[in-house]
Amino acid sequence: MSKFSKKIKQKYNESGKNSLAVYLLLRLLVIICAVSQFWLGNINNTFLCFLSLILFTLPTFFEEKLKIELPSLLESIVYIFIFSAEILGEINNFYMKIPYWDTILHTLNGFLCAGIGFSLVDLLNKNSKKLSLSPIYVSIVAFCFSMTVGTCWEFFEFSGDILLRTDMQKDRIVKSISTVNLNKDRVNKAVIVNDIDKTIIKTKDNKQYIIEDGYLDIGIIDTMKDLLVNFIGAIVFSIFGYIYIKNRDKKVFVTNFIPKKIGDD
Repeated sequence: MSKFSKKIKQKYNESGKNSLAVYLLLRLLVIICAVSQFWLGNINNTFLCFLSLILFTLPTFFEEKLKIELPSLLESIVYIFIFSAEILGEINNFYMKIPYWDTILHTLNGFLCAGIGFSLVDLLNKNSKKLSLSPIYVSIVAFCFSMTVGTCWEFFEFSGDILLRTDMQKDRIVKSISTVNLNKDRVNKAVIVNDIDKTIIKTKDNKQYIIEDGYLDIGIIDTMKDLLVNFIGAIVFSIFGYIYIKNRDKKVFVTNFIPKKIGDD
């Protein structure tokens, strides 16, 4: 039996049918997408497919290295999240085609990252004789961990837009602005411009771009929206995490998102 087959069999025994089915199905879809994009000559999209395949191995990698066991539901959601962000979002342009696709993923990211931060601290707290952290402290750490990851991702998007000239921080049309740059007296008092009909952009080489129905915001609204929904996701999990610690002996919903040390009941 090949090493790959052994890994799959082991995954079936440990994770259950559901997460294995999700893993195999999404992996197959990514491989099909990679072949298709390579055939069409889209090398960047082909690279994204291979990156997704690598990301699919991370849950198993962390399970083996950290000696933990991921709940089947959490593992399945991680696979679906990767597929939704990279294959559906980037390659199939769901970010532009489906309203709130980006918002949904950032909210889920805030929830999942809070779960990861919570699990790291909770595992350390349970298995250390020197630590005895309160439930509220663990929940606050989980929230801070999630917000830190979300902020670092926004730094990554900003760097991509500045250095690689991408548009990861999606622009949007706004109908009004307030800015001190339009104040003729050069004082720190914002000039409010409402009901903007169009914006005309002219370059030094006489190129002209017309933005209909408003003014082009270049990313700040998208960034703040992403951080806000990340905040909501982190808050929700932190509350669930607090309830989980206070009721460890009871089966609560959040246990489906909290890894446990191998051997723990």
